[in-house]
Amino acid sequence: MAERSYIPDWREVVSYSKPGPTPHLLVDEPELRVLVAGLEPGGRIPPHAAPRAVYQALEGDGVINLDGVLLPFGEGAIVVAPEGASRGIEAVSRLAFLAVRIGAEPVDRG
Repeated sequence: MAERSYIPDWREVVSYSKPGPTPHLLVDEPELRVLVAGLEPGGRIPPHAAPRAVYQALEGDGVINLDGVLLPFGEGAIVVAPEGASRGIEAVSRLAFLAVRIGAEPVDRG
């Protein structure tokens, strides 16, 4: 069973970085990963396939690429990425987000 986490203010744990995020893990288990991360303007997570996930923008503006479709990703936006869908994020301004991955990461057999 996962340990309980309570973060009264996500701003206390987010780290903003570039070129990619430095996530603060709240839960890190094989079937569930929950994190808060931040990107500086121009920072990005390149598109990649992954398990089902939910992303919520907490602050700032960016773009999320979901299977080649560019979606605005700003404060309050929620994106649900289906299993295996390609997803990537690019920050336009300083961007903080919550990510919840549901399911195990694929095993690289290459």
